[in-house]
This record gives sequence, structure tokens and C-alpha cells, in this order.
Amino acid sequence: MRLEFEGKKHRDETIRMNHLQMEETVGLKAVKRALFSVTDKTGVVEFARVLAELGVELVSTGGTSKALRDAGLQVKDVAELTGFPEMLDGRVKTLHPNVHGGILHRRDLPEHVAAVAEHGIAPIDMVVVNLYAFEKTAARPGVTTPEMIENIDIGGPSMLRSAAKNFHDVAVVCNAADYALLCEELRANSGNLSLATRWRLARAAFATTAAYDAAIATTLEALPADPLQPLPSAAPADPLQPPPVLRVSARLRNPLRYGENPHQSAGVYSDGSGRGIANARQFQGKELSYNNLVDLDACWSMASEFEHPAVIIVKHTNPCGVAMGTSVEQAYLRALAADPVSAFGGVIGVNRAVDGAAAAEMAKLFVEAIVAPDFTAEALERFAAKKNLRLLKIVPAVPARVIKQISGGYLLQDEDRAAVTAGSLTFPTQRKPSAEEIEGMLFAWKVCKHVKSNAIVYARLEGGFGQTVGIGAGQMSRVDAARFGAMKAVLPLAATVAASDAFFPFPDGVETIAQAGARAIIQPGGSMRDAEVIEAADRLGLTMALTGIRHFLHG
Repeated sequence: MRLEFEGKKHRDETIRMNHLQMEETVGLKAVKRALFSVTDKTGVVEFARVLAELGVELVSTGGTSKALRDAGLQVKDVAELTGFPEMLDGRVKTLHPNVHGGILHRRDLPEHVAAVAEHGIAPIDMVVVNLYAFEKTAARPGVTTPEMIENIDIGGPSMLRSAAKNFHDVAVVCNAADYALLCEELRANSGNLSLATRWRLARAAFATTAAYDAAIATTLEALPADPLQPLPSAAPADPLQPPPVLRVSARLRNPLRYGENPHQSAGVYSDGSGRGIANARQFQGKELSYNNLVDLDACWSMASEFEHPAVIIVKHTNPCGVAMGTSVEQAYLRALAADPVSAFGGVIGVNRAVDGAAAAEMAKLFVEAIVAPDFTAEALERFAAKKNLRLLKIVPAVPARVIKQISGGYLLQDEDRAAVTAGSLTFPTQRKPSAEEIEGMLFAWKVCKHVKSNAIVYARLEGGFGQTVGIGAGQMSRVDAARFGAMKAVLPLAATVAASDAFFPFPDGVETIAQAGARAIIQPGGSMRDAEVIEAADRLGLTMALTGIRHFLHG
């Protein structure tokens, strides 16, 4: 019996030593108590259920506690842990020594262990927290300053930082995407997590709080100096006042297969607003590429310019066909007719929901992707057979600043939102334009704004709706842009209108446009040779409109 007892004792000691050695090697730590406080409750019940099955005690704050209880889980309210009720409309609930002492004390320091024991503070081994959706709130139309301020999380970032700082002993979970992997590891290790996992989670938590603080600071900098003043309903007319610190922070949404070319790595990052191309919902199709996203952004930006149903077909960030119509179907057919050859393999942007009739026509052409505010059930059914076609539903983004990286730094500018109306135009030529010519020029002007400079756009108005005829994009000479746009024309150029994104430095550009068949030109004006340019227009029988605004687009 004694030999058997000694043998068992030896085996137990061996097991204990092996366990200690394994813990020292991989840093395994048991999760015995987890604190939950989440705004986004996606997957949280399933994750908490796995923890409960592994014997983990669940502690939670108000809304999360209710969700877990409603799922049949046993949960202790954080008020039981702190001995203090939640107060001030939930502003104060986790800011308490019983919470942060339980998270922050180091288990390897006897004085820390003694201190929490003296004050009856229970260890917290895992913190599951995500933050108030400040960015989504700030991006909501009509949001007020007090609403934004109220959606600044205080306790959440504090708990994330506390847990991340003490990653040697505590696991911090701020992303629902981690739940499944953590469940696997906890089950495989009998309720323990490795040091490598805790370190990975800590870095993610610090990145989350950094991005959160950057979003708050950047948003508040753009607000009126007086927080009691109403927010501007539109972009301020004043020039951009560059902030003293430029904060660029976004979370990786998806790695991409490659960048502009296969040898370049790439990823798409989200600003957290839920808006714009980076956050669009993809219904079907293969993975989006870097170039797809760049083209779709250019496409959607142009589609957003028009009030009537409009369709834009883009290839390599430049439009090859743009048209309005009484319906999406009509607008699409007119956009396609402008340049059917270039449209092959492009992307399509629509400023209305795509219906079945439009989808039936679009499905006949090979395109990479279509972006629209929505797709009807019939449209989705029509597109279903096009397995590789990407369909993106977009929530329009609030006009923003444009950031470009250059070697050694960044450039910052306001988005080009300058608008031109019929009433703001001046007409310096002897022949004044007809109402139809003015509408055609305004349409061409909107398109020209989105074409790489130097740019000339030929367009026409038919049935009251604009349609591009030829687009000359990205030429080193404005005369070459006029020639190229005319060369690209498939539809008749006679009696068209033309738009130029910048002034004509010499009369030759106007002469080239007249030779192509256009009868009206819209341009900024402002050249030292404006008089010669206007004289050439008069000599050729053209009418001209001046905008006083330039639309260079250098990419």
C-alpha cells in the first residue's frame, strides 16, 4: 500500500511539475472570472455560454447582463462586484477599485496579491468590452454635439487599457471576430489561454483605444468653437484650416489578394462609420481587388452628383459613359451607348436602387462590380447567375477631407464639393446659350469634375437628360484632351456641348472643339488670354459659359 501511495505521490508531483513547466513555456493562464460590457452584442451570448461551460464566472453590466440572462446564463451584476449601483445614466458603473484592482493587480507580486485580498477584491481574468459607437453616431445626419459627446465611452477604454496593460495575467477581448478562436483555445487547454494569445489581444486593444481617441479628437476639431452652437448642415464655406496634428486611424477590414499589381501586398481599412465604399455590403461575387475599390470609389463619387436616375461606367478611374434617364434601365443603356467598347470589364455606379429591368440589361455585359444604394429582390435574382460579379450596397458617406500620402508625409485637402448653377454662370460670348445648352453644359461640367486632368468632356441633352458623347482624360495638353475626346466619340458630335476642367491658355483648344462639332463650351475662365479665347468662340459661332471654378483632378 505504501509503495502504491508513494508511486501515486510521485506521479502527481510529476504531473504538477509538467504543468508548471508547460505554463512557464507557453504562459498558460486560467480564466476563472470574466467581465462583460459590450455595445455590439454580436456573438456575445454564444461566447459567454462556452465560458460558463468551462466553469468561468460571468460578471456583466446592465444591457449585456440582460442579454446573457435572457439566454439562460447565470450572471453576476457588476454592482454586486463593486457594492455600488450603476449611476448617472450608466456613466459610472465600472470606474471602481473592485473592477480595476481585479484587473490590474499582478499575480506574480505577493504585495499585489496581499493588497487585493486585504480589500476583498476578486481577480478578473478576462475583460470582454467593445465601445460606444462614437464614429457611427458622429456620421449620422442631423446629429448634435451633445449626442456625440454622450457617445464618448469612458469606462470601456479604461477597462481595455487596464486589461491590455496587465496582459501577463488578463485576456482582453474587444473584437467579436476573436470569439470563435478563443473558444477553440480555451476548450483545447481546459479553460487556459496562452501568453501569445493574451499579447495579441492586448495589442489589438491598444490599437482600438488609439483609433477611438483619434476619431473623437478629429471629429471634435471640426466642430464649432462653441459646443452649444448647432452643427453646420452642410460643408462650411470657409477654407480648410489644417489641424495641427493629422490623425489617420482605421481598422483592417479585409486583406486584399494584392495591390495595383500582383507583386504588391494590400488591404482595405475601415474608418468605422459604416459608410462609403470601404464599408459597403457585398452581396455576391468574388473578392474585391484593390483596383476594383479604387474604381468603385470614383464611380460612386460621380453617381452622387446627380439628382435624377444616373448611371456611370468607369474604367481605370475615368468615366467611359455617363448618362441620366427616366429610369435606371434607360440611364444605363444611354451610358453604355456612349462607349460600349471601353465599358467591357469596367465597374458601374448607380444613384438609385437597381431594379430587375436594369439588372437584365446590365447582366448582358461583362463588368467587374456594381455599386448602388440598394438592389431589388428581382435584380439580385437576375444577377445570381453572374457568379463573379460583385454587387455592393452602399450607405453614402458624409463629405470628407482627402488625404494623400507622399514621401515623408501627407497632403490634406477638402473634398471638391464646389457647385455651379445656372444662376452662377456668366456668358461672355456674343451668342447666348439656350436653356437646353445651359442644362447640357451643367451636366458636362459635373462629369468633367471627375475626369483626370487635363480633361475635356463632350455631352448632349436628349429628352431633358444628359449623356456623354466623348471623354478626353488625363492628357498632357488640353488640345490633345479635346482631340482625344472627339476621337473616342461613338455618338454624333454635332451640336454637342463641351466642358473643360480648367481654362484655355490659347484659342487652339476652342478651335479643336469647334472642329469636332460642339456648339457650346463651359470652362472656368481666368486665363491671361481669355479675350483671345472668347474672340475665337465668337468667330466660330460658339456660345461659352464661365464658371470661375476649376476642377483639376490629379488622382
